[in-house]
Amino acid sequence: MKRRTIGIVDYGVGNHTSVRQTLHGLDYRCRTSSEPAVLDETDLLILPGVGAFAAAMDNLHQHNLVDYLRERSRVGHPVVGLCLGMQLLADSSDEHGLTAGLGLIPGSVRALRQERWHIGWNQIEVVGEDSMFRPSDRASMYFNHSYVFQAPTEYQACVARVRDVFPVAVRRANLVGLQFHPEKSQDAGRKLLHDVVEGLCA
Repeated sequence: MKRRTIGIVDYGVGNHTSVRQTLHGLDYRCRTSSEPAVLDETDLLILPGVGAFAAAMDNLHQHNLVDYLRERSRVGHPVVGLCLGMQLLADSSDEHGLTAGLGLIPGSVRALRQERWHIGWNQIEVVGEDSMFRPSDRASMYFNHSYVFQAPTEYQACVARVRDVFPVAVRRANLVGLQFHPEKSQDAGRKLLHDVVEGLCA
């Protein structure tokens, strides 16, 4: 079987090292770059992210990656957004003022309604029968966020609960967003990340 190559989108915001180490542990090759010519030579793109939505979108614009990611998504190239990277797939965010996102999966990013922060371990509940997610139903993942991607029900793949219920995984065809950090979620996170990569690349 061909060894897959994963492109980690480097736009100055993200925990590239831990993501790369986890992917290497799953026997994937990795290329971390902001250059389209390098990212084009991959089987799947991962968009990581840590920080604020507006600053992250500004960095994507500065690296000329907004149109690139939209075009790669349009032609069916698999893309996975992690944490803030998931939120960037949305139409917009109201974090620190309204900011347009990549607009790849319908929905908007809004503050958690009942909690100021969602940090630590929590179970995910799989919504629907998507074979990429089904084996991870009720698995515990590591979270660290205060905003959530409020996507329409048809795009929700997993939810979590604090006092409120909110989406923590979304999917639209070749696009997947994961609000939690699979690279920090031990065996459960590695398994889900592997299932997502293989499911999207199949």
